[in-house]
Amino acid sequence: MTSAPTPSQTLQQAQLANRLFGLIAADMSAVDAVIRARLHSEVALVRQVAEYIIHSGGKRLRPALVLLAAGACGFDGKEKHELAAVIEFIHTATLLHDDVVDESELRRGRGTANALFGNAASVLVGDFLYSRAFQMMVSVDSMRIMQVLSDATNIIAEGEVLQLMNCHDADVDETRYLQVIRYKTAKLFEAAAQTGAILGRVDAQTERNLAAYGMHLGTAFQIVDDVLDYSGSEADTGKHLGDDLAEGKPTLPLIYAMRDGAPEEADAVRQAIEHGGRDSFPAVLKAIKNTGALEHARQCATAEAALARAALDGLGASQYRDSLLELAAFAVERNF
Repeated sequence: MTSAPTPSQTLQQAQLANRLFGLIAADMSAVDAVIRARLHSEVALVRQVAEYIIHSGGKRLRPALVLLAAGACGFDGKEKHELAAVIEFIHTATLLHDDVVDESELRRGRGTANALFGNAASVLVGDFLYSRAFQMMVSVDSMRIMQVLSDATNIIAEGEVLQLMNCHDADVDETRYLQVIRYKTAKLFEAAAQTGAILGRVDAQTERNLAAYGMHLGTAFQIVDDVLDYSGSEADTGKHLGDDLAEGKPTLPLIYAMRDGAPEEADAVRQAIEHGGRDSFPAVLKAIKNTGALEHARQCATAEAALARAALDGLGASQYRDSLLELAAFAVERNF
């Protein structure tokens, strides 16, 4: 169990920051200051667990999305920093709960909070971050933003339950898979872009377009995450390869391999999903490679990224729009 991000992760995160977030570097520093201030609690364990997970690395794509969307819509008030921190707190709460449900031991190259502090502490601190996020929403003073984020957190929770129901079910098809990731992952991307637009007081169509951008971006991002579970480097991804298989999650590469593989390949994948564990990982990996499942999944992610870019067609030209377009490209090109 490693105690810090690997050199590979650190380098790639620095490159990501330079490539995508140079325009909002000062804003991202302001968001970090808000996060540090808002993490304060009189309860020492709350501070310890929350600070551990918040400062354990990560791409910070969701708060950056708030800042870029707000900037593209002409908004430059300090409320965007508070709102970006809210989005990061909601995301972090879902990570804490996710790792407990999945019994994960590694995230971002470090031991998970539940592995270090226990499941009870992780769940309860996740609850603290959710409630703190809602306290912070009030300070933004927008009922519309409250509505979007409260709806999003509810849908994310439904997505978690749907994923739990799908575990070890080898009959999950692409439609059911996409429903899970649009609820569980893409919804917060969507909410981040949409609330940035709301801050900018844009027209309803522009708000819908930015929400659609976030949804398609988040979908592409999660599909690539699922591809990397079978093709990435543990030093780059910061998690054990084959984790999804071990947990019996029927992700898109597995769905494609069962659909296109020879009977014995499809059966190997089916058995792995139904029983979980890592013993069958080599056989499953072979089936995935033989069927071109990773290429199929990446094509799906590329199509989602194209839809995200198309959603920005009506947005006025700006450096912020350029960064949003670059973010859509990064979502499918990345290896971490």
